[in-house]
Amino acid sequence: MCHESMKGPEEARTLHALMGRRRMLAMLAHGALALAARPGLAAAPASVVVMTGYPEEVMARFEAGFERRYPQYRLRILWRMPGDALPYLSQPGQGGVDVYWSASPRTFSRLKQAGAFQPLGIERAGLPEKIGAIQLTDPDGYFTASEMAGYGFVYDPDALSGLGVPVPKDWSGLADPRLAGRIAVPNPARVGFAPVMVDIVLQCYGWERGWALWAEIAGMATLIGSGGRRVAEEIGPDRAAIGLSIDFFIAAAIAGGAPLRFAYPVQGGINPAHIAITAAAGNVEGARAFVEFVLSDDGQRLLADPDIRKLPVRPSAYAGLPADYHNPFVVASAGGYRYDNEAGRERLALVSSIFEQMFAQGHERFVSIWARLHAAERSGHDMRAARARLCAPPLDEQRAADPALLALFRERFEGAENVDGAALQQVEVGWQWSAAVARSEVERLLDGAGA
Repeated sequence: MCHESMKGPEEARTLHALMGRRRMLAMLAHGALALAARPGLAAAPASVVVMTGYPEEVMARFEAGFERRYPQYRLRILWRMPGDALPYLSQPGQGGVDVYWSASPRTFSRLKQAGAFQPLGIERAGLPEKIGAIQLTDPDGYFTASEMAGYGFVYDPDALSGLGVPVPKDWSGLADPRLAGRIAVPNPARVGFAPVMVDIVLQCYGWERGWALWAEIAGMATLIGSGGRRVAEEIGPDRAAIGLSIDFFIAAAIAGGAPLRFAYPVQGGINPAHIAITAAAGNVEGARAFVEFVLSDDGQRLLADPDIRKLPVRPSAYAGLPADYHNPFVVASAGGYRYDNEAGRERLALVSSIFEQMFAQGHERFVSIWARLHAAERSGHDMRAARARLCAPPLDEQRAADPALLALFRERFEGAENVDGAALQQVEVGWQWSAAVARSEVERLLDGAGA
């Protein structure tokens, strides 16, 4: 019997195939819904964009560790120096950046003022607010320290011994005439970590005495114009016997076989790196996960790896580290690390410029004057007046705290070139002139003493 509704064999096969395809699509749709109910498996891993100045070998370790813990995310690294951070994060959408991570305290303060960050919103259990007098977190919660670097002295034990100079216990030990020509000092106007180093001494010894100490150190030093690793490269036979740096640069040099040592001064200081989530972060959850990973025990122990050797900000991360690993929390509990980084932050660019105008401009002449002054003192001449004139800063501490003056230097970041501005240039030219006049007067005093 034949009915109109019956289909021929070819049509039946086509219908069967169509129904099979529909069943398959339904199964795939059901599977997709099931996957969507399982976080991290529904789609490709979401990107977390981190802007940083850290080297690739550091970021590669954090990328691997973070993605093991959070497989739903993939890290994208955008390398930028601190001086580029403000213009980059001022773009529409902040250039797609979710997290900013860098060792540049002034940059974070300035970016916060510009509204570049949002509150971190993370759990801080086990993370102290301070170490000694040094603030580790923004009081308003927009950024926090992720690790620390300690300032101190890198030295060649044999070279110091040959000069008859003991390893300095503090900054004043560097003002030893036997070290003339054998000290390497990073120029704070050119090297990002060095401004804090200058301010540590100013806070420790006071404004007038601190500048006098820097004047004598700079008058015996080779000024290094780039990079912390360059200081270590300057230490060795027939070169510098001692230099000023931060610990992890020197740890890397020692690990590479350099016969060097590192000593922390009694009046030390810490340069904390910070981490923040951008105001326009496209992946806030991923950004927060990365910040929490960096601050976790696992992330902090990565920072203490022998190939990185930073100082963790989580005290528990020091458990199990080698006995000679510097623990700043132990030092702080004994009264160390009294440097107030919040008080110093606004004037770092200003003190860097004073250093540049007083000591770095015409440095060869400055070194020559100090050599003559030391020779005159060895011959029994009273050079106290010459010292006072050569060491006096171009302004007192009260004037250095003038908000209008500080505002001139506010846009100057670590590693950046001079900011345009007639007012700023006028101030710096005035300081150069003051230093030049002082040098001429001291040279006349030395001539008068027959030195």
